Amino acid sequence: MMLRNETWMVALDALWANKVRAFLTTLGVIIGSACIVLVVTVALSGRRYIIQQIEGVGSNLVWARLELDPNHPIMLSDELSIEDMNSVKAGIPGVATAAGTRGTLATVNVGSVERSVSLVGVTEGYQQIRNLLILQGRFLDAEDISSRSRVCLVTAPLAQFAFPLADPIGKSIRVGELSFTIIGVFRERVETFGLSEIQDYSVLVPFPLMKNYLGDSSLEMIYVQANTPESVTAVTRQLEALLANRHPTRARYVVTNLSSILDAARRIALALTIVLLLIGFIALLVSGIGIMNIMLVTVQERTREIGIRKAIGARHREILYQFLLEAFLISGFGSVLGILIAVAIPVMVRPWLPSNISVPVPWESVVLAFVVSCSVGVFFGYLPAERASQLQPTESLRYE
Repeated sequence: MMLRNETWMVALDALWANKVRAFLTTLGVIIGSACIVLVVTVALSGRRYIIQQIEGVGSNLVWARLELDPNHPIMLSDELSIEDMNSVKAGIPGVATAAGTRGTLATVNVGSVERSVSLVGVTEGYQQIRNLLILQGRFLDAEDISSRSRVCLVTAPLAQFAFPLADPIGKSIRVGELSFTIIGVFRERVETFGLSEIQDYSVLVPFPLMKNYLGDSSLEMIYVQANTPESVTAVTRQLEALLANRHPTRARYVVTNLSSILDAARRIALALTIVLLLIGFIALLVSGIGIMNIMLVTVQERTREIGIRKAIGARHREILYQFLLEAFLISGFGSVLGILIAVAIPVMVRPWLPSNISVPVPWESVVLAFVVSCSVGVFFGYLPAERASQLQPTESLRYE
């Protein structure tokens, strides 16, 4: 125990005697360990945010539409229908709910200003499937749809355009040839940038009213929500089979889900994490080489000290441990300081981040950074330590 304490004291005294050089040697470790913690933190937080954004479009979502073929005219029997949607609800296990949509372009006149809008007829369950956020009022209910009530929901930009100084709920708005009473204002929970049927200026109406605009009751899209993420693939296959059985063989349907997009997002996040981690490891590698160089210079400078210690009884193992301990202390101190800096950065930038983005520092990244940094220090410090332990006392005492 006394020898161990002496080894610690000698190592600490040696580092303190050259504290500026020791601190400069730790800078590489500080940067490398901070990089590892920040990379893992940013990668995990980014991956979580991306997945949340994708899932915000619709949880466990599967959708189907008729594939248009310019070489074959579309027959009425090819179109998706309400009966198809009801068959999905009743005939496919693992389905939480299903909804259908049909859209067209229409116009809204406010005073002398005419605005083109996306008119979308929806069935019950559409809000649940698409995670729509109701800002004011309510969504369409079963009574509105079955009774073909002339009520609608509008997007927030359209409500601001039509009624800039008034509450739009209960107001009348004319869309094309029909007038509707506004019962709600909504927006997408996650912005799809116009890639869905919801645009900046959109109106949602009960689906049966779309026959007044388009002349038929076919669906453009069927949305299906699976009970669990694990059942999405099975529901997708069964939906393909159901549509193939209910329609002529010439009809082709595009049936897709968010699983492929989620998998792609996970793969991209993993690839970025690996690349960024490699950068952090390269920084630690460079710092490890720096530790080895400094320790080799230290051994050269302290040759006479090593000879004196060996002359008064220090053994090979004690000299080896002393210099390994110095390398460990340099890398350990650098890793702790780098981890503290990395943990502090997310806390400092938190006020400037959007409210829906959180950047928690995972404990795994802290442990990984500390273990790797200390391992790098010990690994690259072994050669100088071994060289110091192999010096001969007589030769060392004569060294000037």
